[in-house]
Amino acid sequence: MPIEKIRPSWTFDAEKIEELKRIAPECFTDGVINWEVLKESLGEYLEEDNPDIEHFGLFWPGKREARKMASVPSKGTLVPVPGEGVDEDKTKNIFIEGENLEVLKLLQKSYAGKIKMIYIDPPYNTGNDFVYEDDFKESLIEYLRRTGQTDEQGKPLTTNKKADGRFHSKWLSMMYPRLRLARNLLRDDGVIFVSIDDNEVHNLRQIMNEVFGEENFICQVIIESDSRARQYGSIATTHEYLIIFSNSNEYGYNVLRNTEKKFQYEDELGGFDIYELRNRNILFNITNRKNLYYPFWVNPYTNDPNGFHQISLIETEGWIKTFPQESQGIKTVWRWGTEKASKNLNINLLARKHSGGFFQIIKKYRENTFVYTSVWNGKDIKTDKGTLQIKELFDNKKILEFAKPLDLINKLLKQYADDDDIILDFFAGSGTTAHAVMDLNKEDGGNRQFILVQMPEQCDEKTEAFKAGYKTISDISKERIRRAGKKIKEEYGKETEKKGEGLQFEDSSIQNSKLNTQNSEIDFGFKVFKLTHSNYKEWQDYTGADIKQLENLFENSIDPLVPGWKEEDVLTEIMLIEGFPLDSKIELLEEYTSNKILLVSSDYHEHRLIISLDKELTGETIKALSILEPDIFICLDFAITDEFKVRLQDKGRIKTI
Repeated sequence: MPIEKIRPSWTFDAEKIEELKRIAPECFTDGVINWEVLKESLGEYLEEDNPDIEHFGLFWPGKREARKMASVPSKGTLVPVPGEGVDEDKTKNIFIEGENLEVLKLLQKSYAGKIKMIYIDPPYNTGNDFVYEDDFKESLIEYLRRTGQTDEQGKPLTTNKKADGRFHSKWLSMMYPRLRLARNLLRDDGVIFVSIDDNEVHNLRQIMNEVFGEENFICQVIIESDSRARQYGSIATTHEYLIIFSNSNEYGYNVLRNTEKKFQYEDELGGFDIYELRNRNILFNITNRKNLYYPFWVNPYTNDPNGFHQISLIETEGWIKTFPQESQGIKTVWRWGTEKASKNLNINLLARKHSGGFFQIIKKYRENTFVYTSVWNGKDIKTDKGTLQIKELFDNKKILEFAKPLDLINKLLKQYADDDDIILDFFAGSGTTAHAVMDLNKEDGGNRQFILVQMPEQCDEKTEAFKAGYKTISDISKERIRRAGKKIKEEYGKETEKKGEGLQFEDSSIQNSKLNTQNSEIDFGFKVFKLTHSNYKEWQDYTGADIKQLENLFENSIDPLVPGWKEEDVLTEIMLIEGFPLDSKIELLEEYTSNKILLVSSDYHEHRLIISLDKELTGETIKALSILEPDIFICLDFAITDEFKVRLQDKGRIKTI
C-alpha cells in the first residue's frame, strides 16, 4: 500500500466534509464542493437568497470573523513539560498552559466526542479590555468606523454612538469560536456549564442556542454567590448564573439520593436499598466501553437472610461466572470498572439471584432520589468560600480572590460525571475543577479524569501571589493542583487504612484482595503540556525568479521539521495529528536493538502507532519490523531509503514525516 505523509493540517470541519461526501458524493468535483450541485440537491430545503429576508438570532460586528476563527487550523502544537506535574508516568490527568482557542483546535481530533462534562468560568464582561482578545483587537475609533457610526475622518454619523457595543462584540467574538470547538469535543450524552453574570447572560443564551441548539437547553440556574450585597443602583446584586446545555437529547445524568427514607434492607451500617450494577443505557456497551465489560464469579450458596451472594473478580472453583445481561441483542456493560468494583466487593457490591435464574450484580445505596432546583444557595457555594479554600491551601496567603468554591463544581460532577468520565475546563483559573475532580474521586473511588487549560496570564506585581513567586495565573493553577492532590491523597490514605481494619471475610483470598485494593492509589497526579509553535516548518511561498533561491527553498524542505526539534515534542504532535489522546500509553519496544522504536496505544483506538524518530533506520530494523493490521508505522521520510520504502509497503500501513 502507498506511503502517506503526515501533515499537521487537520480540522474538525474536514470530518464534516467527509460526512457530506458520503451523503452527497455527486456534490464534489475533484475533491471540491460544487455549490450549484449542492444547492440543487438540497432543493426545497434552501431558503431564497434574498438579502432583505430577516432571520431570528444574535448578530454583532465581527461575528463572521469569529465563525471563521473556529475553522482556521492551528499553527501550534503541545509539548510535554516533564517535572512540572505529579506522578507523570502513570497519571491520566492533563494540565495545558496556553491560549485556549489554539489549544481547543489542537484537541479536536484526539478528543472529539470523548468529553462528558465541560465547565467554564470565562472572564465576565465588565466593559473593560480583557486578556482573550484573539484577532479582535480594535480601538473605539475603529469600532465606530466599522459599524458605520463615524466616517473615515472619525466624524460622528449618528448621535447614538453605542460605545458599549464594542465591548459586547469583543466578548461575543471571544466566546463564539471557543463554544463551537467545545461542542465538537462533547460526547453525545455530554453537558456544558458556563458561569456568567448579568452583563452577558442574555447574549450567552443566544449564542449557545445557536451553537448547541435551543432544544438542548437544560436550565439557567441562579446562584447566590455573594452574601455581601453590592449596590450598583437601586438593587443590590448577590447572584450570578449557571447556563446548562446538553449536546443532544441523549444527555446523561446520575440519580441523586436523599437520606430521609425507609429502606428495604438493613445491615450493620443501617438501612439500604439495592441498585443493579449493569448500565441499562445501551449507548454504553462493549463497543465503546470495553473496560467495563468483565466477569464476576458468584458463590451460588448463601446463608444470608436477605438472599445476597458473595462475589469475586478472581475465578473461583464452583462459583458461577457472570457477565452483564444483554439488552436488545447488545452486550451492555457494568457501571463500574474493575478497580472500583474491587474496593466494594462484598461490602457495597453483592450478587442476587434473579427470578429468571441468572445472577445480578447489585450495589447498595443508602439514599433516596432528588433533583436540584433552579435556585442554589448556601454558604458552601459562595465565592468567599472558594477564596478561603485557596487561602487555606497556600499557607493562609491571599493568593487569588474570587475562586469558584469546590462544592459548586462538586454538585455538577455528582449529577453529570460518571466514574471514568473526562471533565474539561478551558478557563481553568485557580484550578477548582481539578481539585473537585480529585476530591470526588477520593470520596467515591471514581476514576474521573480532568483536562485543564489556562493561559499564562501575568499576575500583577503588587499582588501577594506575585510576591510569593507566582508570576502567572497558570503557575497558581498548577501549584493548587499539586497541593490539593497531596492533601487529598493523605486524607484518602488515612480513610482507607481505617476501613481496612474492619474488613472481615470467610474467604481469606477475598480478604487479601480487598486489603490490597484499599491501599491502591487513586489518580492524584497530572501531566503538564504547553502550547508552542509546531515542530513542522511553515512553508514560505516564493514568487521570484532566482533559481538558486528556489533550490535552497526546496533543499531546506527535505527535513520538514524545525532545527533543534526534540523527540518527545514531535512524538506528542504526531499523537495529536493521528488523533491519539495525551494520556496514551507509550512503551519502548526493547526487541529492536538497532533503532529506538516506540509503541503508542489508547483505549479509544483499535490500532496502535509504531514510531521511530531516529534519523536513519537500519536494514536489521526494517527486516525485523512487524506491523499488524491495523497498526501504523511512522518514521522520518529521509530516515529510509527508496529500497526500504518498497520493503515497508509490503509490511502494512506506513506514514512518514
